[in-house]
Amino acid sequence: MKIAVVTDSTSDLTSTELKENPNITVIPLPVIIDEKTYLDKVEIDAEKVFELQRNGSSFPKTSQPALGELLELFDKLHDEGYEAIIAIPLTSAISGFYNSLVRIAKDYPKYNLHPFDSGMTVRSMGMMVLAAAKMAQNGLDVDEIFKRLEKMRDSMGVLFVVDDLQNLVHGGRLSNASAFIGTMLNIKPLLTFDKKTYEIKSFDKVRSLKRAIKKSEDLAFKQIADSPYKDKLRFSIYNSNDEKQANEVADKFEEMYPNATVDRQTFDTIVATHLGEKSLGITWILDPNKMDLN
Repeated sequence: MKIAVVTDSTSDLTSTELKENPNITVIPLPVIIDEKTYLDKVEIDAEKVFELQRNGSSFPKTSQPALGELLELFDKLHDEGYEAIIAIPLTSAISGFYNSLVRIAKDYPKYNLHPFDSGMTVRSMGMMVLAAAKMAQNGLDVDEIFKRLEKMRDSMGVLFVVDDLQNLVHGGRLSNASAFIGTMLNIKPLLTFDKKTYEIKSFDKVRSLKRAIKKSEDLAFKQIADSPYKDKLRFSIYNSNDEKQANEVADKFEEMYPNATVDRQTFDTIVATHLGEKSLGITWILDPNKMDLN
């Protein structure tokens, strides 16, 4: 069966990875600023968003791709001979895109569309997309691909450190009162994705960014040591306009896990919009290169 894989621009796939996997299609998500719409990674990136905000622009809003554009894409893939489409968008807990895909799958059965809730976003989701594409190329059916994707989802871990609480307020993740108190006390929240609901949640608060990052490193090392997949993980260290800070963390991960891949990433536009500048992320997931994809 010829299977296409569709994802969105928060998957952080490289141009090389897309060239090596022609059955992957990336849909850029719309970002709306001052009533003007930009396409993520095509017309705008996180650096441009922060520049606009410093110059007084309104807080960015994100949207789903238009239904007509999605149907046009699925028609194109169908006409190219794809007998099934696996769609892996950012988690349903922070976007309605997944639920829209579920409705399309129900209303347009000819596409044989199969949405998979990644439970995540950024490069961890991208690793699932790459794995799904390779499994499809190797002849696995949708059910077998989903079984392996579920295993990858179970292996995920993520820790975020946020420097400026205002972006969380604008994004509806934190009250103004909490932000005021947090700013006065120089409190930095530690965030993660809930394993059951896939929602972003705050699980601790630490004074000073330096201490928050150190605590995140220690927590990550502990969680990884307890993981049944610890020898097969791939790591990503994310920065938001502070590459030096993130590189220091990435250096420690390369030293701690010399046989693993450590990707050094910049937060995509959508995630950076909610976390703000100087945020840092540590994520891990099963490395597709260390899995059985046949």
